[in-house]
Amino acid sequence: MPRTSSSTRHRRSGAAVAVGCAVALVAAPAGAVGDAGSDGRSTSGYVQAQLDAMTLEEKVGQLFVTHVYGTDATEVTAEQAAKNQAAYGVDTPAEVVDKYHLGGVIYFSWSQNVDDPVQVARLSNGLQAAATDDGPPLMIAADQETGIVARMPPPATEFPGAQALAAGGETRDARRAATITARELRAVGITQNFAPVADVNVNPHNPVIGVRSFSSDPGIASEFVRAQVAGYQRGHGVAAAAKHFPGHGDTSEDSHVELPAIDHTRAEWEALDRPPFDAAIDAGVDVIMTAHIVVNSLDPSGDPATLSHPIVTGLLREEMGYDGVIITDAMNMDAIVENWGSDVAGVLALRAGVDQLLVPEDGHMDVMYQSVIDAVRSGELSEERIDRSVARVLELKLEHGVVANPYVDVSAVDRRVGNRAHIATAQRITGRTVTALRNTGADGQPVLPIQAEGASVLVATANGAAGTAAAAALREHGADVEVLNTGTRPTDVDIAAAVEAAPAHDLSVVITSKAWDTSGTDPEGRQRQLVTALTETGTNVVAVATRDAYDVAYLPQEAGFLAAYSSTAVSMRSVAGVIAGTINPTGRLPVDVPAADGSVLYPIGAGLSWPAER
Repeated sequence: MPRTSSSTRHRRSGAAVAVGCAVALVAAPAGAVGDAGSDGRSTSGYVQAQLDAMTLEEKVGQLFVTHVYGTDATEVTAEQAAKNQAAYGVDTPAEVVDKYHLGGVIYFSWSQNVDDPVQVARLSNGLQAAATDDGPPLMIAADQETGIVARMPPPATEFPGAQALAAGGETRDARRAATITARELRAVGITQNFAPVADVNVNPHNPVIGVRSFSSDPGIASEFVRAQVAGYQRGHGVAAAAKHFPGHGDTSEDSHVELPAIDHTRAEWEALDRPPFDAAIDAGVDVIMTAHIVVNSLDPSGDPATLSHPIVTGLLREEMGYDGVIITDAMNMDAIVENWGSDVAGVLALRAGVDQLLVPEDGHMDVMYQSVIDAVRSGELSEERIDRSVARVLELKLEHGVVANPYVDVSAVDRRVGNRAHIATAQRITGRTVTALRNTGADGQPVLPIQAEGASVLVATANGAAGTAAAAALREHGADVEVLNTGTRPTDVDIAAAVEAAPAHDLSVVITSKAWDTSGTDPEGRQRQLVTALTETGTNVVAVATRDAYDVAYLPQEAGFLAAYSSTAVSMRSVAGVIAGTINPTGRLPVDVPAADGSVLYPIGAGLSWPAER
């Protein structure tokens, strides 16, 4: 997930458009075939014609996917223009597309691309108009993993994310979630989703993957990755991207801020990390994203996978037989920028065998773009090598209907995004994901479910939005709810306020967020202290983990425990249903939860259930 800016220490070397209807472009005739590339691939007539007509600068532009600042392609605020100027030397998103002949654009909230679905659709149409004025249309991308990584907020349909879906136990639910997500993305012009996450989260202390991974079991992860690739890609015009190859699941460092190393042997990598990527390839995944991680057993040079020819070409292309598009993770992440400069990193990645470069750091797009052009002109990269990658990118656009119809119908967005059928399906799916691991209070009796009608509930929350959503859902069940926003580092005052309030309520619900992680936002374990202090009042307490289920190992036995895996409103409504007894918690752990000594406290498959009172 790219950041807005990054450090550059320790480098090595150096007019408004609103298109509301479909506009058809002429595509190649079915079956038209051009010359085969040196790797044996055949290009369509459309692709070959484009390659023949493109300048080197235009070809290189197709290898870049980057962000732009603004909610509109041509009309920007002074702030947005300043940010585009600093990053790219032009004012508007359309001018960025035109300047670099971009192959793709990626949307983020921090780059002010996402306000509401209709606005996003208009932005997409405006950017496509800029791209097709003198070149191929764009692949417009987003990280819509759902759960904790989602760029399209409500009214787009929310799902609880990978680990929650795996807890639900149904691959058909995962496929259905991907299908609905793809339909809504395509409705607003997003044609590439950087999902699913194919990493196997075998490290409970992983700071960057966690609940973004389906499971700590490679078999479970593989089946859910396969299901989601099918859901995203089949019939909806959205390309899926399995990430982060060769596997980011066993890191204790975050590649956004440092360069992680994985010490798996080749045999361990084969058993743990490889299976979900094989599953994605078997399912026909369009794109695979590389990771900025060092895996010495796969390449002893010390180069990260993104820059490693043995990993990208030798392993992924040649050994695993993958011939789709390979894209880097964001090139503005510190794992890259603090060790390799923009003047060399892009060229090294292309030499390794990637096809597209994602999000160069702000202010360095010119450097990376020109360095690739210079590498071709100097002979360091052949133009034939560039052509192979451009051909893959163009084929992707052709196959997903972007060439034939790059625009979306703005008038149809409201009925296609966040409609009642989609939201109802999401709620049913999410209701199967909540996992109960403990349900006894201080007196040894079950805490849940409660008789919600007329009950008094205290919600102390590490996440304000989750607390608000949980309180609203509990009120719908008839409860009287008090909310305390205690944050991820509750102060002594916060804890004292919760302790004082608890005896006046029938139940205290503490919403946690990575309470296990004393290296992150809660170094003193303040969330744990809050839960402990509440249990010491002798009142009923239930902790609800909105991130990793690993929290349960660090909280007192006297507190009940539910794993929601997500802070989304759809998850909080399901949690409220479990608390109120209208939903049976049928979710089962998709990861092993270790005790403090490293032994398994709760194994994969653990979970309690009780009949729902409907």
